[in-house]
Amino acid sequence: MHSKRRFWRQFGKRLALLGLAFVTGLCVTLTRFGELATHQSAIAQAPANLSALPTEKVHPLPPSLAQWQAPKGVGDYFSEVKPTPVGYLVWSEFPVQVHVERSPNPRDSSAQARRFQKWVDAVLQAVEEWGVYLPLVVVEQPEADITIKRELPPREVSVNRETGQLQIPRARSAQTRYEFYVRQVPNRAAVLSHRMTIYLSPDQAEAYTLATARHEFGHALGIWGHSPSKTDALYFSQRHHPADISARDINTLKKVYQQPTRLGWSLPNS
Repeated sequence: MHSKRRFWRQFGKRLALLGLAFVTGLCVTLTRFGELATHQSAIAQAPANLSALPTEKVHPLPPSLAQWQAPKGVGDYFSEVKPTPVGYLVWSEFPVQVHVERSPNPRDSSAQARRFQKWVDAVLQAVEEWGVYLPLVVVEQPEADITIKRELPPREVSVNRETGQLQIPRARSAQTRYEFYVRQVPNRAAVLSHRMTIYLSPDQAEAYTLATARHEFGHALGIWGHSPSKTDALYFSQRHHPADISARDINTLKKVYQQPTRLGWSLPNS
């Protein structure tokens, strides 16, 4: 028993090396709509022994995506989506649980509390829009598949090796991060799983909170890349008139879910 626990602790440390943050282009100020996005990401490292992970396989499409038929000639931007060291970020058990941060005092009627509620309403609308294409459920407990926090993304300070000076990145309005973990399932083998955390600024106008949440949620559902087209919700930069979820967005999402992944499959010898 002790040797098995030690194995999972060591395996969990390996998986921790795989965590990756996606800083999106939805971070320009509202007065600079045409500015190109700045993308930064942490470097992900694969485990030293991939044989300890499940084999890459394709999950069945959820019915809502399987039934999706886009107009002919619409296309997609799947070529811009990047797989992780364990494959594509595909959810395989539905509904995907979503936790949205709420006001600690729901009875508060102050202006600050009203701004908080508008933020919540915008985020829930984005979740509802994506819920047409993948089964989602909003839950109260914070231990969810996707957690959406009302705060600025944490700044990752680094040191310039040549100068020895600290490098502090500028503040951004949104970020999506993922992490892998081993999920123990009663009466089943352990499963390689992932969680998503979305950070959304509390300081944007309601319309831009909706657009940013819509964009980041696309990442959290598996579109780990950006579209070059202004008509897509996953366009790499914020616009004066943000796009709704497009047929190209859903075409791309469907193609992601047709790809092999190690996520959602049982670990060998577990």
